[in-house]
Amino acid sequence: MRQTSTAASRVRRWIGSLSSRLLVLTLFFVMVAEILIYVPSIARFRVTYLEDRIATAQLASLALTANADGPLTPKLEQDLLDQAEIFAIVLKRAESRVLILGENVLVPDGVSATFDLRDRSVVGSVADAFVTMVSPNRTIRVIGQAIDDPATLIDVVIAEQPLRTEMFTFSRRVLGLSLLISVFTGALVFLALHVLIVRPLRHLTQDMTDFRKDPEGAPMAAPPGGRGDEIGIAQREFAAMQDDLRNALRQKGRLAELGTAVSKISHDLRNILATAQLVSDRLSESADPEVRRTTPVLLQAIDRAIWLCTQTLQVGRIREQKPQRTAFPLREIVDDVGVALGLDDRRPPLWLNQIPSNLLVSADREQLFRVFMNLGRNAMEALSGRSDAVIAITAATLGESVVIEFADNGPGIPEDAHETLFRPFAGTTKSSGTGLGLAIAKDLLEGHGGSLTLHRSDATGTTFRMDLPAKVIGIAVDRIDRQQTG
Repeated sequence: MRQTSTAASRVRRWIGSLSSRLLVLTLFFVMVAEILIYVPSIARFRVTYLEDRIATAQLASLALTANADGPLTPKLEQDLLDQAEIFAIVLKRAESRVLILGENVLVPDGVSATFDLRDRSVVGSVADAFVTMVSPNRTIRVIGQAIDDPATLIDVVIAEQPLRTEMFTFSRRVLGLSLLISVFTGALVFLALHVLIVRPLRHLTQDMTDFRKDPEGAPMAAPPGGRGDEIGIAQREFAAMQDDLRNALRQKGRLAELGTAVSKISHDLRNILATAQLVSDRLSESADPEVRRTTPVLLQAIDRAIWLCTQTLQVGRIREQKPQRTAFPLREIVDDVGVALGLDDRRPPLWLNQIPSNLLVSADREQLFRVFMNLGRNAMEALSGRSDAVIAITAATLGESVVIEFADNGPGIPEDAHETLFRPFAGTTKSSGTGLGLAIAKDLLEGHGGSLTLHRSDATGTTFRMDLPAKVIGIAVDRIDRQQTG
């Protein structure tokens, strides 16, 4: 019983499958093609039959004209008509009309229709053929030209039933041949489509189903062959997607583990930094002028580190906190980053802060500091060992936004790394890097409604462009060239 149910289930699945649909459609289209061939063929068959009757009538009339002993006997005349399957024959020459045969023959049931073979169209011939097939036992009149004398017309009266019988015989032969061709062609097309399309799609679908159920544990899809068609492209793209998704899942798993570890470290580090903060507060009371000068920078750095640890513990998720906007001079943030990185404009790498001092923006001060810090660290690593290293930061306004350019004269970023430059763990060009710096900077600027893009990178250096749509206060600087920012 279970085997019967399983077999029935397989049959139902096959009936609803792509293979069965392809087979049915193939048979249907082949039959349609055969019908399109049959329609003009049956019309031509009918016309040929009638032309044969005209030719036979002409031969019968020649028997009369060639008889030197006088008119034919009624018996001989009837034999000629029966042989030709004709009731009567009339010859027309110029203005004359001569009844050659059939004078004493009674035409049964009169004449139902007249057909002139000199005046026929394709559509008319097709219509006449189907009328013949549905109209039994008619007597028709046919007019045609003599074979050797176009000026002579032959007018015959014949029974249409023999023609109708021949047409049905012809149709049965065509139908049988069409069915044979349809089955044979359908089988070949079905096998070809099954091998080239259905079977690869079935394997691809099964791979997708397995991957959906268990993205990390499902076996990798079979390596695609060398097919260059759409199926081959789909196979290769799925294999690449499967590999990319698994890598992304592994990265997300590592990020989750990293997030847990960072939270624990941040908790302990915050306590350690709190102790360092207390010690730094005592250093600020030192009588040494140099200590008193550098202590504020140290305190500021520790405060930022404690704040960042606190944010890490509070957030507990990937997204950054919403920007807490305040108005401040943009130049001051860049100066603070230079001090934190130990850079200035006196020794390489030169830190050239070319932002106007009166350019004030409304943004999150700490987040913008992190943006410049990440860009600055990347630039320092790219310029390592160069005696002519320069990092230049410029800014100007464009409409309601501030456009900032962060440029260095390093060796540039490889072109194959441009596409993944801002992706975590994928954008780094160094074996020891994580690729998080640019990703963090981009996220922070997008949190402000702005953007971070790679404007230029070649052998002469790299330039990043920041678009900060912040409310700008008290600006007295030149507008940046629109063509340069386009």
